[in-house]
Amino acid sequence: MVEKELLVMCVRIAREEDLGAMLEIYRPYVETTTYSFEYELPTMEEFTHRFRSHIAQFPWLVWEENGEVLGYAYAGAPWERVAYSWTAEVSIYLSPEIHGRGVGRRLYEVLERILTAQGYRTVYALITTENQGSLTFHEKLGYHYRTEFPNCGYKMGRWLGVIWLEKQLNPLGNPSDFPKKWTQYSSVF
Repeated sequence: MVEKELLVMCVRIAREEDLGAMLEIYRPYVETTTYSFEYELPTMEEFTHRFRSHIAQFPWLVWEENGEVLGYAYAGAPWERVAYSWTAEVSIYLSPEIHGRGVGRRLYEVLERILTAQGYRTVYALITTENQGSLTFHEKLGYHYRTEFPNCGYKMGRWLGVIWLEKQLNPLGNPSDFPKKWTQYSSVF
């Protein structure tokens, strides 16, 4: 009789000790694709600073299988002015071996649940025009095309555009308060 290995999978809150694995997931997006507009992989110091800055207000999640981080998704502020406080920008990066398994959908479901509970009204995804896989993924999750900025980035010897997609999480209305810190809602998953 052949024993099957038990696969333990989960979405969980990211921790600083996950940053090395997340950087390695991000590496090919920076070094071999036009999907990220960065030219060089951030240093651990820079990536740690980004992580700490984001988690002060926004959730950052990982997908873990048998103790190994294989993907992550997070939200951040798309703009700095106070009037934009009810909007967030979302991002996701997955290891190639988990593409097409529904992991991205599960990460976004949890991320969006937390953002909704926090009080965010609208989320945006900014996607390079060449990243058809990400455009299709976001559209399947209910994101709608809003605009395109052609030729706004230069990488790998060519000019690239960015498409902005939008998804409404909460009704606009008159908010009674600013969005709360995500840590108050981490139990929603």
